[in-house]
Amino acid sequence: MESDDLIMKTDVAKEIRKGEDLDSAAVLAYLNAHLEDQSETLEIKQFPGGASNLTYLLKSGSQEMVLRRPPFGAKIKSAHDMGREFRVLDALSKGYEKAPKPLVYCEDETIIGAPFYVMERVEGVIIRHDMGQELESGIVSEIATSLIDTFVELHQLDYKAVGLGELGRPDGYIKRQVDGWSKRYIKSQTEEQKELEYVGRWLDDHQPKESGYSLIHNDYKHDNVILDKDNLAQVKAILDWEMCTIGDPLMDLGTTLGYWMNPDDPEIFVKSFMNPSVLKGNPSREDFLHQYSLKSGKEVAHPIFYYAFGLWKTGVVLQQIYYRFKHGHTQDQRFAMFNHVVRAFGSMAARAIELNRIDKLG
Repeated sequence: MESDDLIMKTDVAKEIRKGEDLDSAAVLAYLNAHLEDQSETLEIKQFPGGASNLTYLLKSGSQEMVLRRPPFGAKIKSAHDMGREFRVLDALSKGYEKAPKPLVYCEDETIIGAPFYVMERVEGVIIRHDMGQELESGIVSEIATSLIDTFVELHQLDYKAVGLGELGRPDGYIKRQVDGWSKRYIKSQTEEQKELEYVGRWLDDHQPKESGYSLIHNDYKHDNVILDKDNLAQVKAILDWEMCTIGDPLMDLGTTLGYWMNPDDPEIFVKSFMNPSVLKGNPSREDFLHQYSLKSGKEVAHPIFYYAFGLWKTGVVLQQIYYRFKHGHTQDQRFAMFNHVVRAFGSMAARAIELNRIDKLG
């Protein structure tokens, strides 16, 4: 398949979902007041992917930009802090070429009902799960290698040199993560999730010592990177920096492994949260971990903990999203069955703990 066709399939903004409209006149007036380029018209469409912060395509004259805002009904300020995400990108984009450049931040909630920021649009290819076998296994493998290389590159970035030395509190990061996500689960609980709750208790009892500190993304996966349309094996930009901080890079690895599905994983797990990692040519989770360890020079002494944490944390995030749907804060029908997806993630984490491995869990 040609790369231009991939762009059409993977990175197309569509009509805005019901209940997630923006006031185009208000947004246009704000942009005209704060950006050099002026326009008389503004077209707004929505990128359909993602389940957290909402992303819109703005077409103002000949210019294309991207607007990010929190999801409707969200009350988790630390996870949807637009000002923080803008400041992170502002610092990173000056010293790291794979961070999109932010253009303007608006904290005035009267404009669209929530804080938002606008950034440059980076054109390229975003790999989604529904591409099937349109990609040959060889290029899938090259993309995976590039993902791992970029992941290591990010963790080795001198975050102090780019002005992010005060971004987080690295000491005690693992304990704060386990405690914090446990509290978030309790606040968003809609029904009993026995295995997810068991995993939370297990993680609390099996915390390893921290392996070190780096800038971590906390949501690094296929559909949060943009690939060069002329060379799919080259990561052009990393997206969705809302949860990045300074912390243990192996916790970041665990989150990414939690997204990484093997073709032989239980069917309910694979189908409940489809991911490009199941495409033929991708490494297994064990191979991904091995490549990361070799390239980063970091020993991963407790892979079960990090993997189980990644699954468990993602399960809690999905539970928060389901809570918003259950209480009518969003009408996005993609979330209607997320309680079953939460159960699948909890079951997978419990199975990894029981079998003491991260592969062959089917």
